[in-house]
Amino acid sequence: MVIVRIVAFAFGWQCRAETMPSVSSAVATPCRLASLGPMLPIDLSGRLAVVTGASGELGRVMARTLAAAGADVALTYLNSPAKAEALATEIAATGRRAKAFRADVTSQESIGALRDAVRAWHHDPEIVVNNAVVQYPWKPLLEQAVADYESQFRSCVLHNVHMAQAFVPAMIPRRWGRVIAINTECAMQMFPTQSAYVGGKRGMDGVLRVLAKEVGEHQITVNQVAPGWTVSEKDREAGTVVRDGYDNTVPLKRRGTDQEIANVVAFLASDLASFITGAYIPVCGGNVMPTI
Repeated sequence: MVIVRIVAFAFGWQCRAETMPSVSSAVATPCRLASLGPMLPIDLSGRLAVVTGASGELGRVMARTLAAAGADVALTYLNSPAKAEALATEIAATGRRAKAFRADVTSQESIGALRDAVRAWHHDPEIVVNNAVVQYPWKPLLEQAVADYESQFRSCVLHNVHMAQAFVPAMIPRRWGRVIAINTECAMQMFPTQSAYVGGKRGMDGVLRVLAKEVGEHQITVNQVAPGWTVSEKDREAGTVVRDGYDNTVPLKRRGTDQEIANVVAFLASDLASFITGAYIPVCGGNVMPTI
């Protein structure tokens, strides 16, 4: 696939198209600053990333993108072993190391076992991407089951707590680490029927901002990526990329793609984002805009 970087002529940026392997199509070719010397690549060579929910629609694209940037990848799944194993095989074929691990992100015991298994297979990861989510039926608050609030607390808040407690300690002596969590534009919109989801995601936001302050001195960054309603492989296959009712509410008048979300994750995982932490970054075409 041919990839072309965005060109900023006013600042002397030079870009070029390159033919890349299929998995590498996930990351655009780096631009060069004509007057300032070497290119600024997203280079994750030598890093290991663990991606939760890697067998899902967005998780697969994020894992491929991190691998395309040079990272080895530990892929977690809960109920889709075939998809996770197929993804590991696909990534390994490009020269990266990849392995699928079953893990329940709501269980501290399961995440502890995941940490031990990943360490035995490779080494302690430098990059953690918390992506897994628990689905449930959205209903008005007065009708929503209490169990749904509990499940969202476990999958949004405790998921991030368990992963931090399992993987961040090993980042401290290295003085380098990345924690990246997938939040949502819904956390700012607070629409009807979304109370359990919003409650979980806003709780997650608070936990991660505190973590960013607690581990910042060790040069570990903690950030959140907040997609909108994202175009996935499933949409492309079903021909449902365009959703006029939603698209028309977005300033850019379209839905973002899974690849656009994954590109931001790769950036935050890289040295290019070394001075960004505690951020909630909407990747939703301007559908929500944090105030200052």
